[in-house]
Amino acid sequence: MSPITRRQLMRGAAGVAGAGALGLLGARPAAAAGAAAPAGPASAPALRVLSATPDTPLTGALNAYSDSGTGWTGADSTYTAKLPGGREMFIFSDTFLGPVNPDGSRPLTTPFINNSAVVRTGDRFATVHGGTADAPAALYAPTNPDHWYWMGASLVDGGMLHQILIEFGRTGTGPFDFAWMGTAMASTPTDRLDRPGPIRPLPSSAGITWSAWLQPVGRYLYIYGVEDLSATKYLHVARVPGRDPGAAAWQYWTGAGWSTVEGDSVRVMDGVANEHSVVPWRGRYLLVTQDTTELLSAKIVGYLGDSPTGPFTGKTLLYTTPETGASGSYGNANVYTYNPHVHPEYSDAERLVISYNVNSFDNTDLYSDVSIYRPRFVDARVTLATAGSR
Repeated sequence: MSPITRRQLMRGAAGVAGAGALGLLGARPAAAAGAAAPAGPASAPALRVLSATPDTPLTGALNAYSDSGTGWTGADSTYTAKLPGGREMFIFSDTFLGPVNPDGSRPLTTPFINNSAVVRTGDRFATVHGGTADAPAALYAPTNPDHWYWMGASLVDGGMLHQILIEFGRTGTGPFDFAWMGTAMASTPTDRLDRPGPIRPLPSSAGITWSAWLQPVGRYLYIYGVEDLSATKYLHVARVPGRDPGAAAWQYWTGAGWSTVEGDSVRVMDGVANEHSVVPWRGRYLLVTQDTTELLSAKIVGYLGDSPTGPFTGKTLLYTTPETGASGSYGNANVYTYNPHVHPEYSDAERLVISYNVNSFDNTDLYSDVSIYRPRFVDARVTLATAGSR
């Protein structure tokens, strides 16, 4: 069984489609570092979507690089970060490398690795991976050869990239014999991204994958995790002082305050994807996620909260992905979409740039049509809803 199929099983059949960067979108919220505000659904404002359309420049730029066949040709996760010197970084999990055939298919021998990055400098793109050009490997790799890392959220602080890593491993010889092993991180100088720093373990004892999002607010870094029970996924929140997730003791949101015991972390809400975003927006906090209350949902939804810990209310449909399912743009029941993110580096108070991933449950689709397994970007123009416009 190929790694891409393992990823589909873990995040697809188990409910994936139902599955960082510093940036303030508007004014800084007043409740930045305190306990959750008591505002409930009755008092929390809702969102109003003015328009949501494909972001042609971002999507097209990555598509053109993929079509060139000179490096990265498709992947998922799709986190982004701004690097010093005006460079932009796209961070990916399971990744296909080139070449690409003239008919838009992939050779069956195309390299496949579990994580990578793409750096854009002006109009130039470069793929960052481990190994060599002739024998590429994942950028980040565990010491156990039967384990692998998928990328989580990241944060650039000064000249360092703090990258969350999600470790999975084989537990037997069968196709379903694999499991989440824990969460880790690496800190790497931004001028030597091809030389990852030492890998450090992160809290992993309570069944929560602390990898979905990193959001600096005030003197804390908020860390968003997911308790994945397959059909149901719960949001959890932790924080650390400073900007390095591995440099200080973690605190976990209990619903009333903070605890240093990971097992005290409470379920903030359900319906979130394994990857999502929580960003400051117009004096509040905007949660963007795939709607995992529906199996294989095509809906990207938003919620608002008055605090980094929520409560997040006012569920609003932001965008419906057109590729999903038999009635989608591929006319393929195996195609699904998942794990959207807001990209603060490209967004502002009126315009949210949101990415999502496209995949297929049939692995052969990803070889016959290179366009499927690429991220899409969307421009969503969003405002606060008034009482009469909801």
